[in-house]
Amino acid sequence: MDERVGRRRILSGAGAALLLTAMQGCSPGQLRGAGGARGAAQAAPPQLPPLHVAPDQITRITVCTRPFRAAGPRLDVEQLGLKTVVHNYGHGGSGWSLSWGSSGIAVRKALASGTREIAVIGCGALGLTSATLLQRAGIDVTIYAKDLPPNVRSSLATGLWSPDSRICLEENATPAFRQLWEGMARESFETYQTLLGLPGDPVEFIDSYALWDRVDWDRRGSAPRDPRPPFADLADTLLGDLSPDAVDLAPGTHDFGDRHALRFRQMMFNLGACARLLMEDFLVNHGRIQIAEFRTPADLAALPQKTLINATGYGARALFDDRTVIPVRGQLARMAPQSDVHYGLYYRHAAFVPRRDGAVFQYTGDSDYYGFDDATTVPSREEAELAVNTIAGLYAPAS
Repeated sequence: MDERVGRRRILSGAGAALLLTAMQGCSPGQLRGAGGARGAAQAAPPQLPPLHVAPDQITRITVCTRPFRAAGPRLDVEQLGLKTVVHNYGHGGSGWSLSWGSSGIAVRKALASGTREIAVIGCGALGLTSATLLQRAGIDVTIYAKDLPPNVRSSLATGLWSPDSRICLEENATPAFRQLWEGMARESFETYQTLLGLPGDPVEFIDSYALWDRVDWDRRGSAPRDPRPPFADLADTLLGDLSPDAVDLAPGTHDFGDRHALRFRQMMFNLGACARLLMEDFLVNHGRIQIAEFRTPADLAALPQKTLINATGYGARALFDDRTVIPVRGQLARMAPQSDVHYGLYYRHAAFVPRRDGAVFQYTGDSDYYGFDDATTVPSREEAELAVNTIAGLYAPAS
């Protein structure tokens, strides 16, 4: 593993590449490409506590629709009658991951209107961070939302820092977009680090392991490519300095038997604690929340504020009739956390994330397009059990 490789290429063949792009929003961080993975000789055996898991331990199955836009997030300013609307939606699987940086852009545009009272539409990750940044700028803020956490789509995310998870199509990742995206990602990464160590652990770092059976390791990179346009893969080339190199673990140097493994560090969000922290800070600083539902842009005319930040996520597809927003279905199987397990797993198109507010399992299929243009939200028990059983198989006795 001494050549420069991106995470999708490193992880192809075991489905972990697809996990890396499919999980957030309902997704994990990047593997640093520079220099490749470090050799197994440098890595001590992890000696991990085993995960005790079975389908009968599933407590809940949730489904979310991530708002993908082929051109990337919408961050423009629109004049609707007397209202100035700053858009802040369409982040695919990168909503939480890009929230502080993206909201920083939206807030700066909203402040340019000169008003001291601004409304935020939506109370998910982008709405809460927009409102918080407006307050820090001395603005009187009211959030208008149909639903509040935990009953918003962003509360159903996987909870891993994944700033380029279905952020746009590769063909639209122009130099200008790459510069914009990198700024959002770095600002968000820096801000999230200020939340480390707070009560409830809203943010923490974990080790994760991408695992291959030997036959899959030997075939890695040989899987047929999806003929559809690829999604942009930006983190490897633009954010390599934010993560340590992945560590290559040969069979016999880890706890997962006769398999090959890569170990890497990634940032994880305990979303319940994140949302609660943002909500409490917003309310303590005299923010107001009003329950409201808007069906058309004309409904916004009744609001007293002249400047609005639209952070409605997938809801913008209906509210603004924005057909560039494409749903990407993502399902999580949830169960009680295991207190001694603080590592993540990726194996055979399945993933485990050890969140403290509830362990999550996800099956992501064999293509980056798994769940693409699928707005259904009915949980699939079969898919949930497949994810759980796949991860449980890592601990089964060798046959």
